[in-house]
Amino acid sequence: MTKVIKILGTGCSKCQSMTSIVQDVIKENNINATVEKVEDIMEIMEYNVMSTPALVVDGIITVKGRVPNKTEVLDILKSNNSIKEDNSKTSCCSKNCNC
Repeated sequence: MTKVIKILGTGCSKCQSMTSIVQDVIKENNINATVEKVEDIMEIMEYNVMSTPALVVDGIITVKGRVPNKTEVLDILKSNNSIKEDNSKTSCCSKNCNC
């Protein structure tokens, strides 16, 4: 099954670095994936991401605000269920509030 990878960022050097690392990992490990660069700020905001770059794998934010190394990217892409790094897209109840 093809993984859908989105790299969220406005095109800064860190965003470019993340894109390069992700593409290298995919190529070096023969991973079936599509990579999309999302540079539109309104589309990035739909993910509730305020710090870029961010890595989205199959609709789940896996890394944000930093550039992961190749080993981390490979671990994320090889895992069956990508681990969400933060709860920004979940309900407030997950943050122990009194809703």
